[in-house]
Amino acid sequence: MKKEELPQDESPLASMTRELMYVKDKEGKYTTDLSTGWDVKKNALDNAWDDINERIAAASLAVKKGEKSPIYYFMELRIMDFPVLSGYTGFWAFTIKRHMKPKVFESLSEKNWQYMQKHLISVLRN
Repeated sequence: MKKEELPQDESPLASMTRELMYVKDKEGKYTTDLSTGWDVKKNALDNAWDDINERIAAASLAVKKGEKSPIYYFMELRIMDFPVLSGYTGFWAFTIKRHMKPKVFESLSEKNWQYMQKHLISVLRN
């Protein structure tokens, strides 16, 4: 791609970051330049965020219906999976999976509930 053809389309991340791209200068030599965005990439990111927001809405509905515990909603909201949530809380992944069931979640001991809250609040602050 020639330096003059480098896409500079506005993207949601344009104010925070720019992407380093390899381009050919006027002499035909490869060099680097910064791009603020590209429409194709912006559309792909928008689609990904739409999917994430749909998952969060579905998780919220599942919790309200009593099908899942609040941990499920929190995990979707923070775009985590079991290993990541396990790393933050110190609970094993299979323990977290068990507590996705509302009945099991309600039986969480006071000690474990306090421990989990402490670790999840630290995630919320970051």
